[in-house]
Amino acid sequence: MARTSPSLIQAHQDQWNEIVATPAFEGLPYKVETNRQGQIVLSPHTNKHSDLQAALFQLLLEHAPKGHVSVEYALATPGGVKVPDVVWMSPSRRKAMQDTGDPSTKAPEICVEVMSTSNTDAEMQEKRALYQEIGAEEVWVAAPDGTLRFFADTEQSRSALIPTVPQTVEEP
Repeated sequence: MARTSPSLIQAHQDQWNEIVATPAFEGLPYKVETNRQGQIVLSPHTNKHSDLQAALFQLLLEHAPKGHVSVEYALATPGGVKVPDVVWMSPSRRKAMQDTGDPSTKAPEICVEVMSTSNTDAEMQEKRALYQEIGAEEVWVAAPDGTLRFFADTEQSRSALIPTVPQTVEEP
């Protein structure tokens, strides 16, 4: 995989900080991300999406080793700022991520995306590649029915980092 210059990622990080400081973007009922060109991309959430996100958060709390679970954690990538639905990071990774600034230019070990009707497989493939380029070890993709797919270098039958995680998550 080709490496992107740190200055491009830094530019996305700087732009994100300008967006976050803009009062017009406070409290939007959308997931906010940017694309490779720095354009703002808004994605509305459904209640089903939010419920699945909450179930994944709980699943990681129950199965993951000691670490930090968070939702909608902004990551500066070569393709813009992306916001995985749920992430898990070890204490040492969290410290390394915090040292890169906000949004982090280093990914947590696990990034989880919940597929929405507006998402395409190509979009998820691109996000997986972007997260892995900045250090994610696994990317999980949850289908709307709760079925989980696990990706490291290739698709895996289960998570290598958290092998006790079931292949399907139930909504709360």
